[in-house]
Amino acid sequence: MIEYIKGRGAQINPSNPFDKLVRSNDPLLRFDSNPELENPKTRYIPTEAKSIVNEVISPDVGLEYSLNPYQGCEHGCVYCYARKTHNYWGYSSGTDFETTILVKENAVDLLERKLKSKNWKAAPIMLSGNTDCYQPIEKKTKLTRRLLEVFWKYRHPVGITTKNQLILRDLDLLKKLAAENLINVTISINTLDDQLRRKLEPRTSSIAVRLRLLQILASEGIPVTVLAAPIIPGLNDDDIFKLVKKLADLGARRIHHIVVRLNGDNKEIFSDWVGKNYPDRAQKVMNKIASLHGGETGSSKFGERMRGSGKIAEMIHQQFRLAKKLYLMNTKAFEYNTELYHQLKQPQMQLFAC
Repeated sequence: MIEYIKGRGAQINPSNPFDKLVRSNDPLLRFDSNPELENPKTRYIPTEAKSIVNEVISPDVGLEYSLNPYQGCEHGCVYCYARKTHNYWGYSSGTDFETTILVKENAVDLLERKLKSKNWKAAPIMLSGNTDCYQPIEKKTKLTRRLLEVFWKYRHPVGITTKNQLILRDLDLLKKLAAENLINVTISINTLDDQLRRKLEPRTSSIAVRLRLLQILASEGIPVTVLAAPIIPGLNDDDIFKLVKKLADLGARRIHHIVVRLNGDNKEIFSDWVGKNYPDRAQKVMNKIASLHGGETGSSKFGERMRGSGKIAEMIHQQFRLAKKLYLMNTKAFEYNTELYHQLKQPQMQLFAC
């Protein structure tokens, strides 16, 4: 009997709430279409999206639009809040999320159509709001690179959030965009412990590689924000000062943090994972997570869902506040340039600007 699937975050495949049939979580039945149970292969499904730029209606996210060239993410971060979105495509939020990746092949055409629309007004678009735009399949498809080429063509502001060093492949485009204040890159780093990272985020770039990535981007003049997320009490909340100092020393301009929240199937997926990886403290970790959200493991309330509440949450926030005060010199918010897009889109209007 297979007890642990190496190289994967989720170890179970909960039933899709929209399915009429209930799945089994027996490891021997989990991948009924894949005989290689100990190393389930990732499959990629080409799709044609109806639209690609999504309006973000959450007031506590801090961005207006997102763009996801992929649905599902091979990185396999066990806590990922985007897991539950896989249900809407007919898949489980568990192992399906990281082994069944939908590739939106028409993403580039849809973006260009959007930016060419006479009704579109420039506003930063985030790559990606849900899944990492530089996950492994990007090396082959180059969807993200082609999207960046469109953003540069129209001089349109764009943000990137990633955990993958593959972003350095596109350094030439990043430098062009940065020179015009059109891009901010966010790197997700929530610990300096790579042993924890290998279990928590199994197919992401190592911590050492991400720290080097931060240093390279900063040295090239590209604005870099670090997202320390999620902070999970009992797992990665004991080295906050060391983390912030290291990130600041390497050139991070801003550091934000979010506490863990486990909504929907994520509670079952994470609880199973922590029980298998840290059996000695699994219940303690789950209890601490529940303390962040009034006795529940997650919250959907805007303003509180990512900050949490209670004593443990406040201790985390205090540590970050003090650490940033000690080590982070430049915390000024990044301002995107939205004027170039309109100038390029309507050059004739510039004749009347003098």
